[in-house]
Amino acid sequence: MIPIYKPYMPEKIGDVVTEILYSGQLGYGNYGRNFESKLKSFVGCEFILSVSSYNVGMQIVLSTLGLQLGDEVIASPVSCLASNQPFAVKGLRVVWADVNALTGTMCPDYVRSKITKNTKAIFHNHFCGYLGNIDEINAIGKEFGIPVIDDGIEAFASRYKGKRLGNVGTDITVFSFQTVRLPNTIDGGAIVFKDKTLYEKALLIRDYGIDRTIFRTSNGEINPKCDIKIEGFAGLISELNSYIGIRQMEDIEKLLGIQHDNALVWNKKFENTDSMHSLVITSESIPNYWVYGTLCKNKIEAIKDFKQSGLYATGVHINNNVYSVFNNKIHLKGVEAFMKYFVAIPCGWWFNNK
Repeated sequence: MIPIYKPYMPEKIGDVVTEILYSGQLGYGNYGRNFESKLKSFVGCEFILSVSSYNVGMQIVLSTLGLQLGDEVIASPVSCLASNQPFAVKGLRVVWADVNALTGTMCPDYVRSKITKNTKAIFHNHFCGYLGNIDEINAIGKEFGIPVIDDGIEAFASRYKGKRLGNVGTDITVFSFQTVRLPNTIDGGAIVFKDKTLYEKALLIRDYGIDRTIFRTSNGEINPKCDIKIEGFAGLISELNSYIGIRQMEDIEKLLGIQHDNALVWNKKFENTDSMHSLVITSESIPNYWVYGTLCKNKIEAIKDFKQSGLYATGVHINNNVYSVFNNKIHLKGVEAFMKYFVAIPCGWWFNNK
């Protein structure tokens, strides 16, 4: 059966991997900085930092924004649990936004209706690599002075108005490089900032709040004059993970091209079908086609039929507003309709769609 996800790994990396393992330099260093440089060039951004995992990246974002226990954030329940679990860890109040039942993307009007004086951030998830209404959500954030965070956990390399996500005018963007993503660093991620001040704050938070330029004295001892003023995490990505990321970035355009070609084939196959159709794509956007999204009249039967034909099909995620950890089991009409019909099928680099 053709899998819905598959980890990519470049060939012939063993020699350098062995070299890194015995180099005495395993923590963040030259490979880490090189990886960030490649990410900057690809995304088209200036302020980007790599992190050891997507979860750590989200925690860094929450700390950088100064979010505190009880603060409200608006988020989509149509997303990976990994996107929303950090809110529970931080003790934030999650206000769920409804979605467009044809696209799975946050409804701008609904987001606007949920803004209060306690709203501190809007987390805009781009479900399975399909981008939402970026300009509209960003405009709402700007109008109310609320930061908008593009949650690109599954959307690295997706495009909006010809630009990669991370370079579309949003305040902050978070990416995952976990095993089934492109690129994958086995585990890892990245954060993009539009604002240099927030970026510089996040650099400290990524490394326990330490300013490494003054952390040690000339004789190598910890400098007592280097004060730690903010909370921080062990968020630095290793040299091994960074090297794998570098090698993956060398191949990413080719891999994305295969996924796009596979999607074109699916588009034609679903043009004249009554029982299912392709997921609607928001205006001026191009998904990364991590998966290919469909809407099926009978989801259970469609998944069964796809699997019988040799294609692994799945709903991917369950809407997060059903989980009691978020203490907000709200009824959302668009969310329920979308989840009732959404089915993802393979579109990845690992197969030739004919």
